[in-house]
Amino acid sequence: MLKSGLKTHTEPVPESNTQFDAIVAELAEIDASDVEKKLVVAGYLDHPVEDMRCLECIYYLNHRKWCNLPEINLPAEPEWWCRLWRI
Repeated sequence: MLKSGLKTHTEPVPESNTQFDAIVAELAEIDASDVEKKLVVAGYLDHPVEDMRCLECIYYLNHRKWCNLPEINLPAEPEWWCRLWRI
């Protein structure tokens, strides 16, 4: 979906735990089978932003190529990025 030009919500990038939690709460309301909506709300991109990429995120499971943030719980490539990126 990302390679086909899916437009995702990359802004605003949360600058506080409150903003982060609001996006996570929105993700929690999305049905697990609605992968496209999860990608859009999380702000997935198939390329890094600045020097940030999934590989360094605390939620990334390298051995599975997976985002382990429970509300996302989707595959993720090491070079991807989302607005919920954290170290």
